Amino acid sequence: MNETILSFSLPSGQTLELVHGDLTIEQVDAIVNAANNRLQHGGGVAGAIRRAGGRIIQQESDAWVAAHGPVSHAAPAITSAGALPCRYVIHAVGPMWGSGDEDAKLSAAVTGSLETADRLGLASIAMPPISTGIFGFPKDRAAGLFKAAIEAYYQAHPESGIKLVRLVIIDAQTLAIFERAWRER
Repeated sequence: MNETILSFSLPSGQTLELVHGDLTIEQVDAIVNAANNRLQHGGGVAGAIRRAGGRIIQQESDAWVAAHGPVSHAAPAITSAGALPCRYVIHAVGPMWGSGDEDAKLSAAVTGSLETADRLGLASIAMPPISTGIFGFPKDRAAGLFKAAIEAYYQAHPESGIKLVRLVIIDAQTLAIFERAWRER
């Protein structure tokens, strides 16, 4: 069972939550996958989503890349959710630390995920701390960027139909860093 650690009501009426738990059990309209640009879901969050959702997620991902090419930071890919309890998986590509312009790329991945969810008419979305694992993005820096990008999205789109955004973090160390940063903002 996932545990909500922090909950914020934004001025535009949406709710932002920081959650300790497993992204693959979130009962929301869509979850966000921390993907690579070729949508090869081998390890980390992507591997966990593929294992929990089934082979269909990798098959649809391969078809998406064949049709559209590599996924950009600002324009995530979409697949069904297979056996997951949500309807869609939004595959967002965050930056590899050291690739240049990392802050803008991470903000673009978060914003692109929200834009995609809005285009699909979704009311709820859960995402992991994109790029903070094997991509090496500093967790404390990412924490501030996530919150700022989400708040900026709602300032620009107060009419958004996405009423709930949950940032779901499985490991206690990363969770503690995000919690501290979000309490300070």
